[in-house]
Amino acid sequence: MIKNCAKRKLIITTFALLIFLITLTFPKTEEEIKNVTITYMKANKAPIYILNQDDLVIRTDISINGDDVISKAKEMIEILTINNAKSAYIPNLFKPIIPKNTKVLSIDIQDKTLKINFSKDFLNIDKDYSEKMIESLVYSLTELDGIEGVIIYVENKILETIPNTNEKLPPLLTRDIGINKVYDLSNLKDVSKTTTYYIAKENNTSYYIPVTLLENNEKDKVEIIIERLKTNPSIKTNLISYLSANTELTNYELLENEIQLSFSPLLYEGLASKDLEEEVKYSISLSLKDTLNIENVTFIE
Repeated sequence: MIKNCAKRKLIITTFALLIFLITLTFPKTEEEIKNVTITYMKANKAPIYILNQDDLVIRTDISINGDDVISKAKEMIEILTINNAKSAYIPNLFKPIIPKNTKVLSIDIQDKTLKINFSKDFLNIDKDYSEKMIESLVYSLTELDGIEGVIIYVENKILETIPNTNEKLPPLLTRDIGINKVYDLSNLKDVSKTTTYYIAKENNTSYYIPVTLLENNEKDKVEIIIERLKTNPSIKTNLISYLSANTELTNYELLENEIQLSFSPLLYEGLASKDLEEEVKYSISLSLKDTLNIENVTFIE
């Protein structure tokens, strides 16, 4: 009797399981499909400045999940920190620079300035990379909306020198510090500082490399940038500029927070696609925005 009862339970269980598996294979009705909710995660791209394989600080875009300036700043710092979980998402072409185990003890915004207090691990960096780390941080964080400068603290004390060097730092760090600096100076008078953005390509990936040139040059800064984009870069790397050497800047007008440019018809000479035309415009725009501290660049055609 007990054996028969057990057999019946086994048969019923098996039959119920069979029915369940069959129902899974049936297509869902239109009504059932309508009731399914799908959630899409929107990836927010933000510019970040990070090291490439040539140890130059480069500009690329990366996904940031933060909703406000503070959370975005924290996430950027995590991405830039060696051996942080967030840095694992960096493409193989690039590498973080802030020393491992560095922690953000506090972060605050005041008058368009980010005040960041790091743990003492921030100082555990080779002197050959310490200036690049400052450039990477300042240029990345000043890409955030409304942020114009950064004050760096280490264990509650303002960072007064580039780590492991005797080179002084101003308390308020802005993009005036320059990036990937190249010096061509015969004296310290009439020093012109311009930042030019070149294109680099590796493994079918494009990104931008800014180069700040400090030189004794009395030329107009707009003209200097256009001339530099028409010639070979002054540092040895795989930098590209698609601006034709025959291009002429015919006129420009500097307005409040904007510059309007007019070029000869040869601006796009030799370019095979609209993408390359956009890269020319983007290189010019990034260079002028950084050098002149403006927000808008308009091309008059």
